[in-house]
Amino acid sequence: MSMKASYKLILTNLGEKLKEALVSVLPVSAIVFILSLTPWVDIGTRELVTFVVAALLLVLGIGLFNLGADMAMTPMGHYIGEGLTASKKLGVLLSVCLVMGVLITIAEPDLSVLAAQVSAVMNGTALIVTVGVGVGILLLLGVVKIVFHKDLTSMLLYGYMALFCLAALLIDSGKGSLLALSFDSGGVTTGPITVPFIMALGVGIALTIGGRNASENSFGLIALCSVGPIVAVLALSLLSQGELQYAIPDYSMDNILALGYQYLLADVCWDVGKSLALLLVVFFVLQFTILKLPRTQILQILIGIVYTFVGLVLFLSAVEMAFMPLGYKIGTQLAAQNPALIIGFAFIIGMVVVLAEPAVHVLNNQVQDITGGEVTKTQMMLALSLGVGASIGLSVIRVHLGFSLLYYLIPGYLLSLGLSFLVPRLYTAIAFDSGGVASGPLTSSFILPLVIGACVSLQGESQVLDFAFGVVAMVAMTPLITIQTLGFKSVLSVRKRSNAAMRRILKASDDQIIYFE
Repeated sequence: MSMKASYKLILTNLGEKLKEALVSVLPVSAIVFILSLTPWVDIGTRELVTFVVAALLLVLGIGLFNLGADMAMTPMGHYIGEGLTASKKLGVLLSVCLVMGVLITIAEPDLSVLAAQVSAVMNGTALIVTVGVGVGILLLLGVVKIVFHKDLTSMLLYGYMALFCLAALLIDSGKGSLLALSFDSGGVTTGPITVPFIMALGVGIALTIGGRNASENSFGLIALCSVGPIVAVLALSLLSQGELQYAIPDYSMDNILALGYQYLLADVCWDVGKSLALLLVVFFVLQFTILKLPRTQILQILIGIVYTFVGLVLFLSAVEMAFMPLGYKIGTQLAAQNPALIIGFAFIIGMVVVLAEPAVHVLNNQVQDITGGEVTKTQMMLALSLGVGASIGLSVIRVHLGFSLLYYLIPGYLLSLGLSFLVPRLYTAIAFDSGGVASGPLTSSFILPLVIGACVSLQGESQVLDFAFGVVAMVAMTPLITIQTLGFKSVLSVRKRSNAAMRRILKASDDQIIYFE
């Protein structure tokens, strides 16, 4: 293909990605704009203008990121998984996956956002490194699952048993306030850089190994990588010492304006650049030693990395300069007006905010491709929207009534693990992957400040650590139930059609049978 034709194709693809991004961001922006016209929330003109600019940057950022993911992140993961598996060196494959799991997670922008918001309670560097090690180890176990065709449900069952045992120990030690934060760490780990790469890595390994259920076997890495950080942070919380005091960060837009957008942009560029640089270093080491891809594919990946970088910088800058401050302000003022208002708003905004998560579109496309259209992008998005909407609404109810996160998580995970024995394994793997993907940067940068603001109004600042945190964990949990319910409905439909066909056969009239003498 000539350079001119390639350039034209990229522009065409970018146009399509921007249209998808506009459809994704428009509902969130429209709801916030309509809310600004009501007497419930006082949003100034400068804040509204900043929000509109941020929404436009968000559209451009998501469009560029999705294009970059298609050109670079997904192919890189696929090539590494395929190349390392084809080399038949299991030790090298597992070692590389462990190292990449740690490095990518340490540099994940979502995790930096969470660490900055809880730095008053827990050392940010220790939190990031602990989560990275947790992801690396579980990614290694996930690759073992693919290579040796182990059952995902059993691995998840053992993982959650260990997780809830540590949670019980944490509560018994008198550090239950860190429980919700620990569960939130699992949700923010699987962000926009991690998800496309890890999912493609799993597909590359599974398809190279082959087998009857290769496509099904490729799912589940995101699910396992979400368990590791929770276990790791629960263990870190058990070892933490000192009095637990949480200080509310300065969410005001005036604070960002005082610092200057150039400083915000510089910080975001550093975070994203660090993430992609670590990924590229490992990729090029493997390129020169094992992969040896042709120059045209390397050039495409480098161009895709540029799109990914610019897209993520625009996306994260937009959410930090407008979505985070407005999320906190809306939560505070709506909750002060009437708890019913913030609960209803939380459910509605939850249904639409998942549309704007970049990694969700990557997952939906991959699910539709792998399942051959059996699970469509529309079905996935509807299930995710309902799940995330319910999770945020339930989180605000918990803030209002003031009860432990475990009252949701224990029955929720028991239900989701129970459903995993009743639905096709493909739906279970997709569902647990979706939980990690749905809790992306917009959740930690808009929804978490929204719920923190609601908690400040309803319970006071001293209760934020107990009741506001946990919303990311809820966003990660509820899609497990909604998507597996979709799979259960599919099983019932197949059984119903089979039974109807059998009844038609049994009710056939004997007159239709021809007897020969």
